[in-house]
Amino acid sequence: MEMPNTTQTTINHNKLHYDAQYKAVNIKAILQILNHVDRYLKAATRSDISWVGMYANGFKERIKGKTILELGCGDCVNVAIMAALGAKVVANDISDRSGTIIAALNKSYPFKHNITFISGDFTKTNLEAQCFDFVIGKAFLHHLTLDLEFEILKLVSRVLKPDGEARFFETAVNSKVLDELRWAVPMNDRPSKWLQPKAFKAWEAADPHPPRDNSSRHYKNVGNRLFRSVDILPLGIFERFCRMLPVNKKHAGRFKRIALELEKVLPKGVRCFGARSQVVIYRNSRF
Repeated sequence: MEMPNTTQTTINHNKLHYDAQYKAVNIKAILQILNHVDRYLKAATRSDISWVGMYANGFKERIKGKTILELGCGDCVNVAIMAALGAKVVANDISDRSGTIIAALNKSYPFKHNITFISGDFTKTNLEAQCFDFVIGKAFLHHLTLDLEFEILKLVSRVLKPDGEARFFETAVNSKVLDELRWAVPMNDRPSKWLQPKAFKAWEAADPHPPRDNSSRHYKNVGNRLFRSVDILPLGIFERFCRMLPVNKKHAGRFKRIALELEKVLPKGVRCFGARSQVVIYRNSRF
């Protein structure tokens, strides 16, 4: 399938961005995590929202011996952890640097099943139908244009086993007011949209994320076109404020743990409105 030029331009832009970013990945640091994987996950799945979301609902206990495809494997920490937990992992990324990281990990760690890397555009792969128990992406879909997202999710629905599950941890934008407040506050290298408009436009031009709909409603609607079951787990209604607080790393971790626990008592509609992030789960392909 020949993709539109705008989509290919997005892929090329992202490839250059992440080729540069993943050069800084520390292989020894990943191996240190693998040598203490249970301890690492115990801590991460309490206070780091991306790990809380990706490993929600007993994901760690469900993957041993399963065949998993991770899209946008990036720095390869998650694929390495899943492989160390006994999963048969296939990883895909547009950055060839991810493949270099995986080759080094396969050489240095005694995985039961070595990680397989597939380089480049996922829409151009020729994977067999119904061959994966899980297809996952950790902060992956929101990097795609909507057209490319649909094509990839259509392929995901084809490669999943009948009882398989697609699971994506993504940003959530369900309130325009909260989103504008987020852009108004400068964060790390991101200037304020309202206080530093020129600097913000320059930052936005270099940002690898395309302008697109990241609402729970969008992910539910696109999922319903391809799957019979769609679940959304909203996260981070309180945790989103951590970065605005003048707290050190130790206190920030404690704040996040408490915030993620407290939100569980809120009605789902309230959590969805204020969510910073979300886990999108698709099951039962229509194809």
